[in-house]
Amino acid sequence: MTNQLVIAALGEDHPGLVESLSGWVLDNGCNIADSRMMVMGGEFAVLLLVTGNWSKLARLESQLEQAQEQLGMTLNIKRTGPRKAGGNFLPYAVDVVSLDHPGIVHNLANFFSQRNINIQDLSTSSYSAAHTGTPMFSVHMSLDVPADTHIATLRDEFLDFCDRLNLDAVIEPYKG
Repeated sequence: MTNQLVIAALGEDHPGLVESLSGWVLDNGCNIADSRMMVMGGEFAVLLLVTGNWSKLARLESQLEQAQEQLGMTLNIKRTGPRKAGGNFLPYAVDVVSLDHPGIVHNLANFFSQRNINIQDLSTSSYSAAHTGTPMFSVHMSLDVPADTHIATLRDEFLDFCDRLNLDAVIEPYKG
């Protein structure tokens, strides 16, 4: 059985943070199994799934305050386990682009939640449109669609929903 720990880290962005954080994990005999890292404003945000034996993960946990001070980051740690296999799902991807305005993520999440569709991964970005500088917003999602869902109906409902909100969208099978 694999022992797992989720580490969420946030600190002022500067060169060397990834090296320092990953070095702390490695120096304690653990491994980064999965990660998401990004600059958000002037902050560097990190999510790590760390694996290791029980005692090595416990050592990481015990060094939390010291690591926060050395890294200059706020760290949150939580034990977790392997993801439970559950149900029969089809992996789908969604891409949405629109003029930037409040509520886009909430409206998309609500649409899928009401259909018992789980969002596995969601990333967004704001940018200025080429030539015009218009504020734009994009969303990329990975979904677990229950296998008994009628895909043509889902696609039609989703595209109608996006048309009502003036969102340009695509929903298609995930191509891993």
